[in-house]
Amino acid sequence: MNTMPIKNIAALLFLGMLCTSLFSNAEEAYRVAAGDSLNVVVFGESDLSFVGAKVGTTGNLSFPLTGEIYVEGLTVSQIEEKIENLLKAGYLKNPQVSVSIEEYRSIYIYGEVRRPGAYPYQKGLTIDKAVVLAGGLTARAADRKALIVHEEEPDKVIKTKENLFLSPGDMVTIEESFF
Repeated sequence: MNTMPIKNIAALLFLGMLCTSLFSNAEEAYRVAAGDSLNVVVFGESDLSFVGAKVGTTGNLSFPLTGEIYVEGLTVSQIEEKIENLLKAGYLKNPQVSVSIEEYRSIYIYGEVRRPGAYPYQKGLTIDKAVVLAGGLTARAADRKALIVHEEEPDKVIKTKENLFLSPGDMVTIEESFF
């Protein structure tokens, strides 16, 4: 019988908890923007809970009872707190709200790819993976030359040959080869 030593099992469990913590910390630091979809759960109030609510182009989230709530630039915990405070003001005595990201806003890939356009962001998305989503490189594509513009820094263009990680809202342009 082949058994794994207890030390190895403990190390694997610790690694799993660390990865879960890193992903939840990354989501906690993430700032919501137009195009994101959120899940909002108000415990014990199914009429006030919903899945996949889109943040509108104005940065607002439509919410029952309170109407439009401006959430752009807030983290999920800040949104939870904002909704709880709004519900405490005349609707519920002690609301408990949980907010999570259902779907991140798209990334955009242009230039020398077969199908340029918007693609859903996925955790761990890199330039190479985005190229695959866009159908691969064209014959004129420069080998590993890309320009990236992060949504939060639209005036800063990053020119790279590296396979960098992307963020929601990023714009990637694959450059053309001149040789």
